[in-house]
Amino acid sequence: MYDFAKTEDQKKLLAELQSLTKAFREREPQLDQQGAYPEENMKDLIKMGYSILTLPEEFGGQGKGLYDYVLGQEAIAKGSGATALSMGWHTGALLEYSEKRHWKKEASDFILPKIKDGALINTAATEKGAGSPMRGALPKTTAFQGQDGWRITGEKSYTSLAPMIDYFFITAVIEGTEEVATFIVPSNVEGVSIRQTWDSIGMHGTASHDLVLENVRIPAEAMLKDGKSDSQKPLPPGWLLHIPACYIGIAGAALEEASHFVSDYEPASLGKPVGSLPTVQEKLGDLQIKLMSARQVLYHTASAYEEASDKEDVRALLQSAKVTVTNAAVDIVEKAMRIVGPQSMSASNPMQRYYRDVRMGLHNPPMEDMVKATFGKRLVEES
Repeated sequence: MYDFAKTEDQKKLLAELQSLTKAFREREPQLDQQGAYPEENMKDLIKMGYSILTLPEEFGGQGKGLYDYVLGQEAIAKGSGATALSMGWHTGALLEYSEKRHWKKEASDFILPKIKDGALINTAATEKGAGSPMRGALPKTTAFQGQDGWRITGEKSYTSLAPMIDYFFITAVIEGTEEVATFIVPSNVEGVSIRQTWDSIGMHGTASHDLVLENVRIPAEAMLKDGKSDSQKPLPPGWLLHIPACYIGIAGAALEEASHFVSDYEPASLGKPVGSLPTVQEKLGDLQIKLMSARQVLYHTASAYEEASDKEDVRALLQSAKVTVTNAAVDIVEKAMRIVGPQSMSASNPMQRYYRDVRMGLHNPPMEDMVKATFGKRLVEES
């Protein structure tokens, strides 16, 4: 498959990740177990320095941008989609900080050394019944300021890798206002608990459980961002490109699996591998073209974003890329399963996991209906 790495550093990054993906694949069946999450995979990535890939160099990180980030996320997803998606939220938040420097100094002085030393973070913003933050919904979680700091109360849902996160970035409405701020909440402080609600058959290994905060006390300097420094505009940041990168990585793994299958499977009636049949080769070739086309969209978008002087100019590309690449990934996996046939539905076959995992991309932001409505409205207004 075509390698989109452009520099020696990027090729080295891919080589390091590819050395881990075999182990990731071997561990994948374990992630279907109740309460499982990719602990060993994440520790391997932290050990190789991937968790600080997008942390700025002046804080001890590698200081890499969106293109390197997308390369890495796709490579990880070929070994484990749940691992890629879980790590993506952590490294994505760091990439956003690298670009905006929008965290308060006292908070960043506290959290950045922790991250350099291997701490994992994730932003907990989504809440059941409150609507999507990407659509401008205000959280129900509240923050009350007292003499001893802040008290946070509320519940968050879809908190990826919840059992392994060291510091949660909690969005909350400051009591008595409509201002939304973000606070650093350590996972081990009193009042923080995880309710194991994640029973999804797709991306089960992300362990995206509910996070419960009951009158959690944190110091005044734990405010990471206030409403003034954190725009609430429902536009996707560049780092959300890790989502289509994850799902096209899964699609690439599914196509490889289908190719291996037809090369090895030799029915007695045929007397040779089914992969020798021109019709099968044509189907594989069609999927390879779809995969290459989707990856071109992905990496062109990453390049355009890095090269743009005004990031707002490429927001439309980011939105379009998510929809285009994710839908292509779903299509590739489904058609690869048809090539493999009924064996693809066996519990011991990785194809059925690729199928379950890749469809979760349809439910990650930005949502397809929202993107299409935005594009359609713009066309009407410009006509």
